Parts: sequence; C-alpha cells; structure tokens
Amino acid sequence: MTRKNDRNSGANTEGRNPDGTFAPGNPGKPKGSRHRATQAVQELLDADGEALTRKAVELALDGDTTALRLCMERIAPARKDTPVNFDLPPMKTAQDASQAAQAVLKAVSEGQLTPLEGASVMALVEGYRKALETTELEQRIAALEATK
Repeated sequence: MTRKNDRNSGANTEGRNPDGTFAPGNPGKPKGSRHRATQAVQELLDADGEALTRKAVELALDGDTTALRLCMERIAPARKDTPVNFDLPPMKTAQDASQAAQAVLKAVSEGQLTPLEGASVMALVEGYRKALETTELEQRIAALEATK
C-alpha cells in the first residue's frame, strides 16, 4: 500500500529534503493560509451568515436554550479581565517597588485581590520597577561619562 505523500510514490517532492522535510528557502505554506475545507466552510458562512444568524435568534426567542446561550455569548461575551481596585503606593524610584509589592501581598492576604490578580499586578509592578531601574542606571552612566 502506498500513501499519497510516500517518498517513493512519485509525488512532487520539489523543494523538500530526502526525508520529506522542507529544504532551506522553502518555508512551506505561507502564514495565515487556510486549508481547502476551511475555505469552503468560510464561503458557506459568508453566503448564508445572515440567514443563519436570523434563524439562531428565532430559535432563541422560541425558547431553545442552546440558541439562546449562543446568542447571549455573542451579545455579551464573558469578561476575561476585570479592573482591580486597591491602594498602591506611588512608585518614583526602583526602591518604591518593594513597598508596592508589599501592598500587593497585603491585598492578597486580606482577600482584596485573588492570587491570580495579585500575580498580574505584581508583574506590572516588576515591569515598572525594571523601567525605573534602567532609567536610573542610564542617568548614572551619563553622569559618570560627563565627569571624564
């Protein structure tokens, strides 16, 4: 039995290594290209999308809970992120970041923030600390070079 893409089947192997992998300079399919089946489904949806949407809304209004859930998910999708409200001290120096980190840990321990929210805020604090630290180091280097 031979497969369609078998090396010995006489299939077009131009641009490929003997082991079947793409040769240098041949990246394969372009990024974002779609499979033929995906393209066919997309064409069907493009042609009948409005009618399908109308039917889903009708079914939802008639009490079909699955159609209702589908419509609601499109109208008001579940929020993936919510604003976090708690007191965070201002950060003007890299050293202030430790006080901000302490405030985040306190908010998590008191239940004001979930651990996941705390981790997200802590990542922001750390990024800001790095930016402050880099700015401070650049200023020090510039001052040292100016004294030479």
